[in-house]
Amino acid sequence: MATLGLNDVKTGKKIIHNGDPWIITEADFVKPGKGQAFTRIRIRNLKDGRTTEQTLKSSDSYEEADAVDTDANFSYIEGTGADREWIFMHTETFEQHRANLAAMGDAWKWLKGDEECVITLFNGNIIAVQAPKFVELKIVETDPGVRGDTSGGGGKPATLETGAVVRVPLFVNQDEVIKVDTRTGEYDSRVK
Repeated sequence: MATLGLNDVKTGKKIIHNGDPWIITEADFVKPGKGQAFTRIRIRNLKDGRTTEQTLKSSDSYEEADAVDTDANFSYIEGTGADREWIFMHTETFEQHRANLAAMGDAWKWLKGDEECVITLFNGNIIAVQAPKFVELKIVETDPGVRGDTSGGGGKPATLETGAVVRVPLFVNQDEVIKVDTRTGEYDSRVK
């Protein structure tokens, strides 16, 4: 693995910090009028999402993480309860990878099968899963809509086929298919 020095530390690079893979979300090179130049970075842990700031002097360096983002299709869920594993298949090599609940984060709410996701692999294991930006899911339970209801009112909760609960406009009914923004968890539109 490569070693990153002061000039190599840039936004988007993946590094090893305290034994875990982190991604640099911000990098500011600072050259004060007096004293030595340094780089201030904000990093996010790829395993648990924590963020922190670090200051690098010219003599400091980081080891580059062997973390790779790749496309994979969600295939199926194996097991139940806390022992559940989500099985993904690489789109080109057809190699299967398993993700536990910690690696899934909130992505499990939006996956029902055969969605193309971005998975982050570290040492051959999935450490993060990114669901597609938009998914189309069927509403399995919500209060009935009433004639005259408009989207201007606050909305109502709706349970989707994956178990996720989203807030939908009052005119949306049970058994309709809706489009959901997975980044915010919000209703986007009805699917015709």
